[in-house]
Order: sequence, then structure tokens, then C-alpha cells
Amino acid sequence: MPSIRPRLGVNVDHIATIRQARGTLYPDPVFAASLAELAGADQITVHLREDRRHIQDRDVEILRRTVTTRLNLEMAATEEMLKIALDIRPDMITLVPEKREEQTTEGGLSVVDNHKRLAEYIERVRETGAHISLFIDPDLAQIEASADIGAEIVEIHTGDFCMAAAEFTNTKVSYEYDRDEELNKLIVGARKAAQLGMTVAAGHGIDYKNVLDIAAIPEFEEFNIGHAIVARASLVGFERAVREMIDAMQLGRNQGTPDETRHA
Repeated sequence: MPSIRPRLGVNVDHIATIRQARGTLYPDPVFAASLAELAGADQITVHLREDRRHIQDRDVEILRRTVTTRLNLEMAATEEMLKIALDIRPDMITLVPEKREEQTTEGGLSVVDNHKRLAEYIERVRETGAHISLFIDPDLAQIEASADIGAEIVEIHTGDFCMAAAEFTNTKVSYEYDRDEELNKLIVGARKAAQLGMTVAAGHGIDYKNVLDIAAIPEFEEFNIGHAIVARASLVGFERAVREMIDAMQLGRNQGTPDETRHA
């Protein structure tokens, strides 16, 4: 059964982005992670990218020693990252697609197209003792393939819904997808993943407004949120930003699944 209280994983990547922009020692994502936990976060999430554009190896090493909740390491399915994961042994590993030219992760893994390779990689990752999660689109074929290769958790990419639900003030920005259609994909996808016995997480593009609809979907047990919290923290402080997101998630959960007929 889905958890009564949705769990929050705070992604501190963009604290490191600010630090790397000037090449300083601050702000420190390790310190931000501690503040997030004090504010009630259930998990700390970091993406160690191949190009090290934000989180550094040093950050992951220290976080492994200091995180008191759960450390979720997002990483590409490469030999380099496997070696690091075997050394760090995070509590959870989320395999994500990665392209050097992208600003942030764009879309989910294609488990269908990489079924054999990912299945073999997951077997090797199991040596870390970590829970295994796959970051995928809300596509039924991808969800079924994830269950087939042994994923315990799927983090469903919520970016298309979040973009479709956004209110842009820049007239140059347009988005082709329909808000209700994208929300329906999340509802159906989350339900399917839960039926297949996987824990269901949500991530990408989630903010204090659109989280209300996403958290209302009861199958989503966990939320990994970074940019919106870091942006809010720059104005109100990190602990308050985390607490406000936890409150927003619970408010969404309390209001129930949007338009139950969409499950049909």
C-alpha cells in the first residue's frame, strides 16, 4: 500500500551548481543536506555526472559519512560510476540517462531498447547492497520492462506534465503537450508500476504548485525535488523551503487523486 505521508528526497545538486559557478568552497551541498534532514527530508539525492558539472566526488564521499536518512546516488550506467558506487555504497542508486550537452536530464531511460545491457548492469550494481531505481518516462512498456529486469523502484519522469502545467511569462516559450493528458499518463503509469510490485517515485520539474496534483496520486510514495527547493531557499532559507515543500506534498496527498475517472 502507498505510504500515508509522501516521502521527500531533496536533491542538492544546484547548491553545488552555485559553488562551481565561481570555483569557491561554498555553498556546500553537504551543509545543505544536513539542513534538509533537519527540516524533515527523508532522503538526500545527488547526481554525480560524468562531466562533474556540479556534484563532485568529494561531495558524495562526505555525504556517505554524514547523511543520517538515506543517500540516493543518481548516475549513468557506466563502468566509472559502477566503480564509484561499489566504493561509496549508497543506500539507493537511481540509473538515469545522461548527455553532456543537456542542461538537465531530459527524459527517462529507454529500458525497452537497452533491456539486456541494463539487466546485466543491475546485477552488477546489486553488489553495492543498494536499492535499485530506474528513472523512466510514464510509458507502460518502459514500466513493464523495468519490472522485468528486476528494478525495485521506478522514478517516473514528471517533466512533461510540469512543463505543460507551467504558466510561462516568456512569450517565446511554448509547449506542445496537454496538461490533462500528461497528468493522466502519470496516474496510469504510477498505478501500473505499483501493480507490478515496484515502489513508485516521482521526479523532474516538480515545484510548489504542480506538486499538488502529483502528490494527489496515491501510488507515488516518494518525490525527488531539487531546483524548486534551491530556488525557494535563496529567498527564504533552506530549512523553510524544505518544510514548505513537505507541507505542499501533504496538502496534495490530502486532496485525493485528481479526477478519479482518469484511471479508466
